[in-house]
Amino acid sequence: MPTSPTDDLYYELALTLLPGIGPQLTRQLMSYGSSAKNVLLLPPGKLRRIPGVGEATIKILTGPARGQALERAAASLRQAEREGVDILFYTSKKFPARLKLLPDAPVLLYYQGTADLNAPKTLALVGTRQATDYGREQTERLLKGVLPHQPLIVSGLAYGIDILAHRAALQEGLATVGVMATGLDVIYPAAHRKTAEKMREQGGLLTEFPFGTPPDRYNFPQRNRIIAGLADGTVVVEAAAKGGALITAELALSYDRDVLAVPGPLGAPTSEGCNLLIKTNKAALYQEPADLEQLLNWDAALHLPGKFQPPPTYAADDFSLDEFALITVLAAAAGREEHMDTLAWKAQQPIHAVASLLLALEFRGVVRALPGKRFGLL
Repeated sequence: MPTSPTDDLYYELALTLLPGIGPQLTRQLMSYGSSAKNVLLLPPGKLRRIPGVGEATIKILTGPARGQALERAAASLRQAEREGVDILFYTSKKFPARLKLLPDAPVLLYYQGTADLNAPKTLALVGTRQATDYGREQTERLLKGVLPHQPLIVSGLAYGIDILAHRAALQEGLATVGVMATGLDVIYPAAHRKTAEKMREQGGLLTEFPFGTPPDRYNFPQRNRIIAGLADGTVVVEAAAKGGALITAELALSYDRDVLAVPGPLGAPTSEGCNLLIKTNKAALYQEPADLEQLLNWDAALHLPGKFQPPPTYAADDFSLDEFALITVLAAAAGREEHMDTLAWKAQQPIHAVASLLLALEFRGVVRALPGKRFGLL
């Protein structure tokens, strides 16, 4: 783990610790500064030329807050090294490729574990905190059913379906990652500490929140977007008419990810949300593993080699960061063409820049242009 102030990660971490500098602005600054160190050393005159940067932001980037962020970054790097935590900036090759496709993706993650965050197959299981015996049974049956695929199981370490999913995955020998709404050093709820310790050895713990972050209620909806974004598909096992599970399902749908729901008894409060998702065609019906396999195209092959990434023809080192971001988006489309506006949105790049990049990639024989400003990989 890098600890020297000359390392890129030191400045990348400091940039994310500045107040008022969110993920989108971080990417904007990086696109102009090319590195976090450059961004933090830019004079006010050059910062003013960057779209979206006003005087308040310049004050943050050049004032006392910068020094404080650098001090916190150094301390966090030392703590990460002591505790075996990987800090992943969005430009890192270890950063989850699925998350890079999200318009509201985090730019930095703290990860402690052994699981591959770019596993070929990933599945999120979410549900109510008031899980019933029916929910427990369906969770355990589902995980036994997908065992031949060896997917990475993702959930939120919360009471109810979340912790049942993690424990069932551990029991079946599947890697499972808990996405936390706190810092990695703050296990919440504390009652799940033993399970979390096992997950560090057979999966992992993941968060976008710095060390020491308490379980603030506003963090949980923010955490849910990572659960939805990490997975190929999300299964809602039990859910009330309102709650975090339905928020996660809606987020997954907004990311063009598949959602399934386990139907429940009519009139059961813990099944109202699942039945509503199915009734309104927001979720596919889950009754058996074949339902999931067909929807996620897992029935084509039981074990897919390698990681989730663009086709092996295209290596990140052969392209600029922005070019490879577009290639990643097109690869995730699985053969479908994407409109230029959609590409710009998913890659979080200005539309004029995307047009130039696509033209360059077309000349290199990487993408093909189609009528209606649509593009696909060759």
